[in-house]
Amino acid sequence: MTEQRTGGGERNRPARLGFLASHGGSGARAIAAACAAGELPAQPVALVSNNSRSAALAWAQAGGLTAAHLSSARFPDPAALDGAILAFLQQQGVDVLVLSGYMKALGPQVLGAYAGRTLNIHPSLLPRHGGPGMYGDRVHTAVLAAGDSESGASVHLVTAGIDEGPLLAQSRVPVLPGDTLDTLRARVQDSEGPLYVQALREFLVRGA
Repeated sequence: MTEQRTGGGERNRPARLGFLASHGGSGARAIAAACAAGELPAQPVALVSNNSRSAALAWAQAGGLTAAHLSSARFPDPAALDGAILAFLQQQGVDVLVLSGYMKALGPQVLGAYAGRTLNIHPSLLPRHGGPGMYGDRVHTAVLAAGDSESGASVHLVTAGIDEGPLLAQSRVPVLPGDTLDTLRARVQDSEGPLYVQALREFLVRGA
């Protein structure tokens, strides 16, 4: 997946990345920065947000990505929303889809079209503390409540099951005595950007 062969015998090109984000899009930003620095054989081209006021959407627009607000507010029918997201991604020639804090489940059309080419990052050591309803601070709270000695982040391929896709990479950080939600969150978040870049690099070089 390092390079994609375009039609008509055109030259190979870097993999084109599309992002889905609901809030800040910190993973998308880290990946875009790595692409700009020549650390990833890829080109960020598009971002979809379900939140018209998200910082990720504003960042993408300011950074020259083709950005779209696509949500149930605009497409009340789930199948229509799924189709609209897929059409947008395909119009931008997206090869690999990267979820960056996207708080909605993907529909079957997007999942089918990008099967094996959709990555997500989760703020725990999956399969611990994953599944429906487990996101953000809920995950860190569960780690502390369980008395776990370590936490971290997991990058995985996205499948129909929430947080159930094959693991690609994990970071590990200690849970320290006296940790609070804030301190644990900060430690895990510090590991997420480098992990996502590493996992995507290995995915692209290995090929999908």
